[in-house]
Amino acid sequence: MKEDLQLSQATMSVKNAFLPGEEQLDIQSLFSSTPDATPVVEGIYAHVPFCAHRCHYCDFFTVAGREDEHQAFVKRILEEMGSFPKEAVGSSIDAIFVGGGTPTILSSELLARFLGGLQAHFLGVDTEFTVEANPETISPEIAGTLAMNGVNRVSLGAQSFQPVLLERLQRKHDPDNVARSLEHLREAGVERISLDLIFGIPGQQLAQWQADLEMAISLNPGHLSCYGLIYEPGTPLRGRLDRGEILAVPEEDEVSMYQWTISRLAEAGYEQYEISNWAKPGEICRHNLLYWHNRNWWAFGPSASGHVDGLRWRNLPRLGRYLAGQGLSTVFDMERLEEDGRIGERFMMGLRCISGLAREEVDGMLSGEGGGRRRPIMERHLADGLLHWSKEDRLCLSQRGLLLANLVVADLLAPGPEHGTDS
Repeated sequence: MKEDLQLSQATMSVKNAFLPGEEQLDIQSLFSSTPDATPVVEGIYAHVPFCAHRCHYCDFFTVAGREDEHQAFVKRILEEMGSFPKEAVGSSIDAIFVGGGTPTILSSELLARFLGGLQAHFLGVDTEFTVEANPETISPEIAGTLAMNGVNRVSLGAQSFQPVLLERLQRKHDPDNVARSLEHLREAGVERISLDLIFGIPGQQLAQWQADLEMAISLNPGHLSCYGLIYEPGTPLRGRLDRGEILAVPEEDEVSMYQWTISRLAEAGYEQYEISNWAKPGEICRHNLLYWHNRNWWAFGPSASGHVDGLRWRNLPRLGRYLAGQGLSTVFDMERLEEDGRIGERFMMGLRCISGLAREEVDGMLSGEGGGRRRPIMERHLADGLLHWSKEDRLCLSQRGLLLANLVVADLLAPGPEHGTDS
């Protein structure tokens, strides 16, 4: 539970210098080199790096303040969108997700221009269009701007409803603003709402987590994301932990919080569809599923990550150089996994989803490179009860396996001896 599986969208804020491996992505070569030469981008992720304040647990690429660069950023990201070839998009985009940072920190005018660009380039009749927001930024005007520019889903970072716990995270919003934000959004016509909550905050007791979850349920969002706190390396919170200034919640207490979450949300009508995500019928986040099903999405903005047909990359996490650039962002950390790596990654992604992996897909993966090594690992975790075959004949984590997901996935991800390990 201490290191819940995450596919981070962004990297830590770093100085404005060159990074090893920087390059310009040759999009035409990318599309001509894929197996069928016609990759179709199904999702869009756009990263807005600005925040009013950097929370102590956050390791995403963000910059605090810098209001004087908001306008230049919107101009630049609109230009980047205009450089994206339309032939890379199929009949429609399934999901657009705007994350950060705090996208709704932009003024209403700039937010409208930015969202209008996404709407013009990518919004289809049935596209899920999500924007992340912090409660203190949602006014009636901002809610109206979201709705008028095609946004049909908002992910609101509540984290906790208790000031003492928010303070430990260095979150700066008033808990009462969560309910007010939902009211503004619903009045503007944005009905699809997700709330983000964090458990395992230093000093948090089970009763406090239960109170937070009950408050969230009472607000009736269609979707809830409940994450165990991670002390990411390099963050101020991790520094405080390492110096002994704070104590992590005991493992057994965090497990109790997670188990209670599973039970209580099922009782409240939420289906758990992924390790940290629950949804009412029809409210599963389609953007999440793009990630966990290894589908194709394109990334705009500094530090945003993209994926097309097995190729993964991150845009450069340098605001100054991003603003000075032209066309598509410079990228780094670009890699195309070999077969063994792709199989390990597919196990990781598929087992994160509660529905798991179909037997025929598992058999296909085990027949490929690394299959001989992975089959006894799978059989061992089936025998010890961390994995099981569902009644739909799908390989899934058991209830106990959900608590030890990192152990199972690490075993299945580990490269074989031919890739330089002693496994």
